[in-house]
Amino acid sequence: MSQTLGPPRLVLPADGDTATAVHDLVRQGWRAHQGFDLPTEPWDVGPHRIVVVGTISDAGTAQAALLCVVRGAGLVATLDRTVGWAAAFLADLGRVRPADAPTPALDELALSDEQRALLDLLAEGHSIAQAARRLYLSLRTANRRVAQARAVLGVATTREAVLAYVRLRETS
Repeated sequence: MSQTLGPPRLVLPADGDTATAVHDLVRQGWRAHQGFDLPTEPWDVGPHRIVVVGTISDAGTAQAALLCVVRGAGLVATLDRTVGWAAAFLADLGRVRPADAPTPALDELALSDEQRALLDLLAEGHSIAQAARRLYLSLRTANRRVAQARAVLGVATTREAVLAYVRLRETS
């Protein structure tokens, strides 16, 4: 197993063998922690090179595993990808960037001109409904474009999308 950039994230099939992956990571200096219940202090466990290991068997366990990754831990887990919530978990996992990952420039993001115009108006303080009227859009279309922008920016809320967009706009 080669050295990875940032903490490792390995999600194996439900019948996968985590032992080999964990063994390789321990040889690279990672500390294995069974389960997804990290101590509350320190919150950022990235510098401690902890990799959580376990089986993700339900949505609650998936949420706990995702929180470990957000806190900077590596992940080695097995998952039955056929269960309904597995796709959402994998999508969320893909949106979590390592702390040392470079921030993309605004022009590198796949935001459409329409999404940028909408985010510009929201950054000026307009509501989605007001921005939709100014851009001659239906509210439904405006909400859909904001949701797409949130996905591109990797955030959960419209407020976070506007803040991320403004930060990127100011640095570009």
